[in-house]
Amino acid sequence: MTPSKHPLILRSAVATVLAIAAVSSAVAQQPTPPSLGEPVRLSLGDAARRAARQSNTVQGAEQRVAEAQARVTQAKAALYPDFSATVVPSGRTFNSVTFGITIPPAPGQQPLFNPDGQVLGPVNTTDLRGHVSTNIFDYSVWQRVRTAQTSANAARADVSTAGDLAALQAADAYIRVLRTNAQLQARLADSVLARDLVTIAQSQLEAGVGVALDVTRAQTQLAGVHSQLILARNDRDRAQLDLRRTLNLPLDTRVDLTDTLSTNVPEDLALDEPTATARALRDRPDLRAAEEQIRAARQTVSAIRAERLPSVSAFGDDGVIGKTGATRLLPTYTWGVQLSLPVFDGFRREGRIQEQEAVTRELDVRRRDLEQQASIDVRGALLDLASAREAIGASRERLRLAEQEVDQARQRFRAGVAGNSDVVNAALTLNAARSQYVDVLTSLQVARVSLARAEGAVTQLR
Repeated sequence: MTPSKHPLILRSAVATVLAIAAVSSAVAQQPTPPSLGEPVRLSLGDAARRAARQSNTVQGAEQRVAEAQARVTQAKAALYPDFSATVVPSGRTFNSVTFGITIPPAPGQQPLFNPDGQVLGPVNTTDLRGHVSTNIFDYSVWQRVRTAQTSANAARADVSTAGDLAALQAADAYIRVLRTNAQLQARLADSVLARDLVTIAQSQLEAGVGVALDVTRAQTQLAGVHSQLILARNDRDRAQLDLRRTLNLPLDTRVDLTDTLSTNVPEDLALDEPTATARALRDRPDLRAAEEQIRAARQTVSAIRAERLPSVSAFGDDGVIGKTGATRLLPTYTWGVQLSLPVFDGFRREGRIQEQEAVTRELDVRRRDLEQQASIDVRGALLDLASAREAIGASRERLRLAEQEVDQARQRFRAGVAGNSDVVNAALTLNAARSQYVDVLTSLQVARVSLARAEGAVTQLR
């Protein structure tokens, strides 16, 4: 490359980067209805963290934590005394022969009760009583409480997993908006070139140095670029809707993106594979959630086995009872201590243990699979990151050459030494080069997010 070509290369590269970076400000200049209030300004990392806090999936996971914590409270209830009170007004009649005793009458006297039976009563009573019962020792209850607490911890880990997934979705949506913005800017640049070709062709035709075919060809090119521009605007609007959805924002909220596709990706992301893998195994929330689920399953097995142990409980009641309407109610009470020892339950407990042990083994298999997947994710993200960084240079060079080809073809067309077919072909090549450059920049940002996801650090993006 000769020194004289350096200014052209520099101008081409700078112009392309500035065109892609300017799309955020171009979008920001669109009119906003007064009812929408202040716009929401977000970087890529801000979008990820906002989604991790307030997305619907995260809110749903937080409610599952509340459900699990409520089950802890329910399990702890068996550790506390149970108090209750009753008021029982009742009435009853009796058949005298059902007493099972015979009272012989005195000589010459009638029997006290009819030998064939007679109705006695009714006897109406009122019973006012308080009841209390409590576990003195029941190891299985403690184990069930620990199981519920471990399950609540697993639910909290699921919140982190849901937040990481929501952050990933928001980051992907953010990058899609950046890409559609850049594609729209590229199509705007293509339309400027197409209109310029139409103007040149019409001027040459009016001057008598051109042909109508050149005008028609330029107008066809302009119509094609206009169609692409319409599709690019639609893609941009759809991507913005998806971003608002992932951030759980009202769909009319204006979102200003502070990053662009050309935002520098830190060089220190290219970590060595062992370091990145170790970080993933340590920090990924799905692995932590899997560990908590295994711990909860094992704790459930321990709780079931504890049901084989004896338990001791106490009970008692105290109150007054007497005939309804009587002026005197007499106090009575009942108390006792109960020792319960499970003997045989038809092997139901053993079946539950076998079932839960199978669940534990299944969760362990899933955890090992997640560890392997984490290693694959890290390796794949590092490969994509390295490939994208290398592709940027090649894509930038292709874009520079395409711009140079358009410039040379347009000069020949202006000079009247060639038709505009060369310019149209060069414009198509430039169109493809711009799209490829946007795609390469997008792949670099996607690789950056993929590496953060593989390491469990999406919410730490900047």
